[in-house]
Amino acid sequence: MNVLVTGFEPFGGETVNPSWEAVRRLPERIGGAELTVIQLPTAFQRGEQTLLRALKTCRPELALCVGLAGGRRGLTLERVAINLRDARIPDNDGLQPEDQPVRPDGPAARFATLPVKAVVQGLTQAGIPASVSYTAGTYVCNDILYTLLDWQARETPDARGGFLHLPYTREQAAEKGENVPGMPLEEMVRGLALAIRLAAGD
Repeated sequence: MNVLVTGFEPFGGETVNPSWEAVRRLPERIGGAELTVIQLPTAFQRGEQTLLRALKTCRPELALCVGLAGGRRGLTLERVAINLRDARIPDNDGLQPEDQPVRPDGPAARFATLPVKAVVQGLTQAGIPASVSYTAGTYVCNDILYTLLDWQARETPDARGGFLHLPYTREQAAEKGENVPGMPLEEMVRGLALAIRLAAGD
């Protein structure tokens, strides 16, 4: 199986982004899946363009985009993307869209086509904190998930697609205060690899 996995560059003043740090540590193969990994700019326009180029080149049977959701306590698999750009902070190109659609002629929402609950159950059974999320926000993560699902619906309708949010690393969390949750990067990598295996049906 051809699998595309993406992570993001740092943003919002951070020096690292756990999503890319975890993605770039994945092996080239996981079970029967052969992985292509790329880093996305944390920017609405360039992020979308980079993702679409990768999708057109790889035409993956499974695509999993990975991002950071600081403050969450475990891995969260997103169920839905909404057709809205409403940025609380500027992206890495200085753009801060407000109340704009991701795709003007697209539906209000698109649902992940991964077996979301089954993946979360498998992660939990493996001892990795995980849950289903029903909001990917309105920043670049949601934008990328909507773009992915919209492209797949039109171009590769049999493909699976979804988005996994990671928490802060332990080191990042420690810098932000004693009550901020974090997770060891090694555990994120283990969880991400297992999520790919489960999503691929291995």
